[in-house]
Amino acid sequence: MTITQQHTSVLIVGAGPSGLMMAAQLLRYGIQPVIIDSKQGPTNQSKALAVQARTLEIYRQMGVIDAIIKGGKQAAGVIFNQKGKEVAELSLDKVGEGQTPFPFVLLYQQSKNERLLLDYLTLNCCPVYWNTSLLSLEQSAEMAAVQLQTGEDVQIITCDWLVGADGAHSSVRKQLQIPFNGDSYQHQFYLADVKISNAFGDKVSLFLSKKGFAAFFPMPEKQCYRIVGKLPGGFDKKDNLTIEETLPYLNAVTGKTIVVDKTNWFTTYGLHHRMADKFREGRCFLIGDAAHIHSPVGGQGMNTGLQDAYNLGWKLAGVINEQLNEAILDSYAAERMPVAKDLLNSTDRVFSMILSRNWFMGLFKKWILPTVLKTGWSKPAFRDEFFKRVSQIGISYRDSKINLHLSHNSPVKAGDRLPYLKVFDEKKQQETDLHEWCSKPGFTMITLGKLQEIDLFTLAKWITQKYPVNLNFFYLPPSARNQQVFDAFGIKENQKKALIIRPDMYIGFINDVVDIDTMDNYLQNVVGFKS
Repeated sequence: MTITQQHTSVLIVGAGPSGLMMAAQLLRYGIQPVIIDSKQGPTNQSKALAVQARTLEIYRQMGVIDAIIKGGKQAAGVIFNQKGKEVAELSLDKVGEGQTPFPFVLLYQQSKNERLLLDYLTLNCCPVYWNTSLLSLEQSAEMAAVQLQTGEDVQIITCDWLVGADGAHSSVRKQLQIPFNGDSYQHQFYLADVKISNAFGDKVSLFLSKKGFAAFFPMPEKQCYRIVGKLPGGFDKKDNLTIEETLPYLNAVTGKTIVVDKTNWFTTYGLHHRMADKFREGRCFLIGDAAHIHSPVGGQGMNTGLQDAYNLGWKLAGVINEQLNEAILDSYAAERMPVAKDLLNSTDRVFSMILSRNWFMGLFKKWILPTVLKTGWSKPAFRDEFFKRVSQIGISYRDSKINLHLSHNSPVKAGDRLPYLKVFDEKKQQETDLHEWCSKPGFTMITLGKLQEIDLFTLAKWITQKYPVNLNFFYLPPSARNQQVFDAFGIKENQKKALIIRPDMYIGFINDVVDIDTMDNYLQNVVGFKS
């Protein structure tokens, strides 16, 4: 399929999860991007497996969450084994209860994520141009020009903005000459999606021994598991390796006899931890693996790329729709680069510990680690902190320049993710939650506390006149059934709070008074709404 248009507002290079999410987010704001990929079609390999709570919240906002929950499988827990014997078990049952609508880790393959997003694009009449490669890229202050190849055909198109979502070997990043600094792990690894007779149940099973390590992840399909392990010495240079050849070493690591009934996918690969020096160059952006890659510890790689797209999507849409000033785009790299850097550092530390053959680290893993895990897991505060980090609901942008915090007594700050708090709608006599209030595209204003009818009328008039399509409004008066919401924001009797929630469900503005001039100043001068 040949691209018929010669110019587009946004060209997305790469139709993996990050690129597809980028397209989906733009479509929510009425923007039809052009999305290309050098592959022949969507992947049929499972690849990334874990979908974290923060990503599930995004899918809920998009209205596609039911299909994902139905097609996935909740990880029931993690079992740590040494020399084939269980040394610690951590239950994940309701580990994040009350913090999110999805207090679990969902196992839902990358291939399923891609197909779900492709269906979303299809429903919005946005095709993916497969078998189309980027040959060259040039940009000016006004636009970018790219040379594309589809089969034998070569064409040049221009775009106002370009998003590189084309993976670790990104052509976009190379064309922009952005360094991709970091390192590679010296070991080679294998990955297998198999159906096995052994009953590992619904928990993730990790095996550590002097002979290596292996991990078993339960997949949604019955008796199917993802196996990840380190290749034995000498196997890293072997061609056409099969899972049968690795089984003796896998059995030695696990202390079990693994019987493989069917192999759906087997591959060997190297692992890297790298990050681009810049996430933006002129009119071009990098997201996902094109911007950062790291070890699979914690199952956060795909999720981080999806959230890159989520962060950039509403900002780019606001600029294209001539609602926001271009300066808003600077906040993408400012917010997402620290997240990527922290993730690279934390996963590298954990993964290096797992791989270490150091005698001291061996003693630590054998004698100290199991006790630390079991003791820590028995404490609710430890479990809550663990879930916040792994689920990515704890990510905050408090230092971002597009926030304004004017509250003196709120434990929740501007830049934090909007807490998941249930709300009882007195008027409709039904339960909802703050996240549901933010399901529509655009910003959401929430006022908490008693307001007079004339105040509500004035707020509604201001929104209608200045932000009719960009600002949704909800009002929550005090009530016994909603006291937990007021407590969460530190609101005492007869006090008020005004919140403005960004389209990505992060709090952009908090004030202890409901003042139109202050909120208008935030939207105009901090966010950059055009008058």
